Amino acid sequence: MPEAMPEEMPERARVSYLLALVAGALLPLSLAPFGYWPLGIVSLGLWFAVLGRTRPGSPAGRGHRPRAWLLGWLFGVGKYAVGASWVYVSINVYGHAPPWLAGLLVVLFVGGLALFTLANAVVFARVRGGGRFADAIWFAVLFVAFEWLTTWFLTGFPWLFAGYAHLFTPLGGLAPVGGVLLVSLAVALTAAVGLAGVELGARARRARNTLAVSGARTDRRQAALAAVLVLLPWLAGFALARVQWVQPAGTQSVALVQGNVDQLVKWNAEESARIIQTYVDLSEPHWDAGLLVWPEAAITLLEHEAADLLLRLDRRGQRADTAFVLGLPRAERQRDGGVEFQNAVRALGAGEGLYVKRRLVPFGEYVPLESWLRGLIAFFDLPMSGFSPGAWEQPLLDVGGRRAVMAICYEVVYPELVREQAAAADVLMTVSNDTWFGRSIGPLQHLEMAQMRALENGRWMLRGTNNGVTAIVDHQGRIRARLPQFEAGVLRGEWTTMAGTTPYARWGYLPVGVSLLLLGLLALGSRRPGA
Repeated sequence: MPEAMPEEMPERARVSYLLALVAGALLPLSLAPFGYWPLGIVSLGLWFAVLGRTRPGSPAGRGHRPRAWLLGWLFGVGKYAVGASWVYVSINVYGHAPPWLAGLLVVLFVGGLALFTLANAVVFARVRGGGRFADAIWFAVLFVAFEWLTTWFLTGFPWLFAGYAHLFTPLGGLAPVGGVLLVSLAVALTAAVGLAGVELGARARRARNTLAVSGARTDRRQAALAAVLVLLPWLAGFALARVQWVQPAGTQSVALVQGNVDQLVKWNAEESARIIQTYVDLSEPHWDAGLLVWPEAAITLLEHEAADLLLRLDRRGQRADTAFVLGLPRAERQRDGGVEFQNAVRALGAGEGLYVKRRLVPFGEYVPLESWLRGLIAFFDLPMSGFSPGAWEQPLLDVGGRRAVMAICYEVVYPELVREQAAAADVLMTVSNDTWFGRSIGPLQHLEMAQMRALENGRWMLRGTNNGVTAIVDHQGRIRARLPQFEAGVLRGEWTTMAGTTPYARWGYLPVGVSLLLLGLLALGSRRPGA
């Protein structure tokens, strides 16, 4: 190696760190509202390329080589800074934190989430070293394993999954089989194995005129296998998209009411009567619908405080033979005399049932380390930030003789939470209040994830929100109707009951687990001696 090389290595490391940051920033651009889905593949391919510059078997690198942990953390910083920094709106506008403090909290939020990709990179650095082909497979396996980890670890934050970009590409056909994680696996394989295959093919061509015949044959064989691994998910997705997993079995009309209530005044006691009247007036012409839906916390009174109103609405729904669903907070008295506050949905009129939110939003609905943080700044004392979760097993809502899976706001981003009862349901429903995120990209990302839940489970999704995006989504994830954001109105339409189930609704992540196991075995069997 020339003498100048050690001096050049720090510059190469700096370039690698910059590329890792750029790679992370590209991933959210493949998702809503941007929708440039090829950038998701470019993102993962670039990250795999820079991770390949670290020393095999060591997360710290060798000499001046870039450090795997920093490459991983910077990828996560880019990913979450571009894709999830909309939390600034909640903290600054509605949490009343000054810009400098809101900015600091966002930096901590982004930096903390990036620890997932840091850990991903460190583990990859430990297992790589079996040759470019085997390394590419391990990269894809670990990428999806860490996406799965974010669905549950420390309550999880399953946001910005690579698979969401492919609702309407051929890879979307994989979602009813293995959910969004199977789609993410296909994206990661396309990026990493595709890049490895190109490199191996080029190396095999360069070796034609050398004596490295055995190595060239191995490169050609692995390049061909890489091409198969890249093409197979796309061809399978294309074929599976034409399979009719479910069949229509009847329709029902629906009216989704969007009140567009300003979050800054929503929880002011003197505004309660006006807010209720807004929803009553918007709903009055639509009691002929089979299902009428108000969004999350449409009523800002506790359930027992709104007893008279609920009784009137219940009778109105019974007279019209309309199932009426609304979100409202409630207080549940405990045996020890204490009171638990809950975020709930109640079905009335021709409907029946109660659902209490199970997955609460940190800081928005409960405050971690409450004894330390409560009262420190207004953000830690937001309205509705003292709730308790509901029981994990709850019955489906009855909405006019049909059964509905309910997910309140943030819950719809948890694939398995929705899937657990989807096979027994006729429709998926979610009510939300995305006003917290203002005019950011957050509400549109939220809608895209709700669309994926519909595609995964082969059920229509009815989404009612305070200020958007209120939408009717069919069983293939397509938006059939929607209201403009930031306007009061009622979305009127029809939804279809679907008979049958998708493989994902029946088996969950079993196909993903089997795929990861087979790929791991393939990676072990493809290790090159001395690599």
